[in-house]
Amino acid sequence: MKINKTKTRDSEGNRIILVKKDAELDGFIPDPAELTYVNERLVGKKNVALLNRLDHVLIFRCLEKTEILLSTRLENARKAGFELHPLLIDHDVESVTVINGGVDQEESVAFAEGLALTNYQFLKYLSGDPSRKHSLNEISLHDEGLSTDHVKKLENLVHAVYQTRDLVNEPLSYLNALQLSAEIEKMGLDAGFSTEVFNKKKIESLKMGGLLAVNKGSIDPPTFSILTWKPENAVNDRPIVLVGKGVVYDTGGLSLKPTHDSMDYMKCDMGGAAAVAGAFYAIAKNELPVWVVGLVPATDNRPDGNAYVPGDVITMYDGSTVEVLNTDAEGRMILADALSYAKQYDPELVIELSTLTGSAHIAIDKFGMVGMGNASREVMENIKASGEHTSERVAEFPFWDEYKEQLKSDIADLKNIGGKYGGAITAGKFLEHFTDYPYVHLDIAGPSFNKAPFNYRGKGGSGVGVRILYNYFLDRSH
Repeated sequence: MKINKTKTRDSEGNRIILVKKDAELDGFIPDPAELTYVNERLVGKKNVALLNRLDHVLIFRCLEKTEILLSTRLENARKAGFELHPLLIDHDVESVTVINGGVDQEESVAFAEGLALTNYQFLKYLSGDPSRKHSLNEISLHDEGLSTDHVKKLENLVHAVYQTRDLVNEPLSYLNALQLSAEIEKMGLDAGFSTEVFNKKKIESLKMGGLLAVNKGSIDPPTFSILTWKPENAVNDRPIVLVGKGVVYDTGGLSLKPTHDSMDYMKCDMGGAAAVAGAFYAIAKNELPVWVVGLVPATDNRPDGNAYVPGDVITMYDGSTVEVLNTDAEGRMILADALSYAKQYDPELVIELSTLTGSAHIAIDKFGMVGMGNASREVMENIKASGEHTSERVAEFPFWDEYKEQLKSDIADLKNIGGKYGGAITAGKFLEHFTDYPYVHLDIAGPSFNKAPFNYRGKGGSGVGVRILYNYFLDRSH
């Protein structure tokens, strides 16, 4: 998908003109009959008017009044892009110019973002019918105050989300842990961040017991990827570390998941790792002046004859012992090693993303991610503000120490699951045990994968996590 800036407001070509209610449209429509038709459409409850001029289409779209909260207007603009997308595809539109006809600049950019994200497709394994591919391949923006650099950065961000969705949508038959690391390396070469990949021998030498335990049932080796973006003009003296869960497929291990509506889409259990990789791509490609380190532990979780079992006691990378009561609570096992490893960087902050618990999904569905942590109130509010701005919203859960009581074990330092209640929080408290720095846990189990189409987020991998992280670091870089 190409996104660019155009300086001319051509009278020819496919155009979408974004306007407010009661806007003067005669500058766009010289024909009186057409002007009357469009005005009559937009004066009432309709917010779209389309003129089919045979060789091109002209679409008018009314956006919200400015009295509405900005974050709501931006999300409505993205959804407006989603809503107009079928019209463009139905008319075989290959390129379209989005013209700011009097709306806020941020709204016109958000509209283009929603349109571009809606256009994403994962067609790698479909053969035969070329008509499945969307015709749209280019969006041009016309806005007098919008810089070419701003538009290029939007294009890079959209591409980052596309790549994140691709990773989540790939099946295990292609994307095992080795291939995930290879894909991250390719993204780094394109965007400019560096990647170091630890192989199984290195992981064993480091005694990353959690990652190795989960990997015991697999025929494929684990990997541990370290991503680094450290520009000379970085505004932070200590790095911010991003940690992403890279379980490329989760059967549940010996605590086997039911196949229907559970295991059948568990290729998405590396959504946190994909989001970290996508965020790094956007940050580096757009050259944000922030020092960021990414840690991605990766393996699949299978019930082979040598798989770890309920009742095992695992010695983790930091020396802590964990009694395993459920092998399907594997994400926290590999993340714990990564969080311990992060200590060596003396980080300013660690943000970890994972498709960690069904409890988080049950609590708030697909409409946001569950967040919690021990970072400062300022950090939490800034992350939540980025979530509102991008509509990758964060529902903050309590992080009270009482939840640690559920993790006490009779034979080890802690056990890997809590009780019946508060499962999303006890998972977060388990992970906190392995930290000694300001920490934020984002559980993206709900919004990471859509089993049915969900506005511009689509069906399948949504790429959630990339835009909120990018916006957070964009604000942090100022």
